[in-house]
Amino acid sequence: MKDQLEALIMQMYKSNILYSEAVREFKKRFILTVLQENKGNQCRAARELGMHRNTLSRTISELKIDVRQLRDGTRRPPRSARPAFLERKVAR
Repeated sequence: MKDQLEALIMQMYKSNILYSEAVREFKKRFILTVLQENKGNQCRAARELGMHRNTLSRTISELKIDVRQLRDGTRRPPRSARPAFLERKVAR
């Protein structure tokens, strides 16, 4: 893997890509990969990346990543449709 990374860096250097552009593209690809593995779930992705969820959310906005495309489309059922044993007990 190290050899592949070095070859990529040399290719980018010879293509006159600026450092800031390279870092931005690396961040974007890395975060996209982790988000795809977690089906767009930002909480799980942030945990795997070792960052706070708010930091990930801000970075996603800065990099203009559309998380909606990564989600599988399933949503949590409404409270009325959930089994009663899953509901939290109200403190008395």
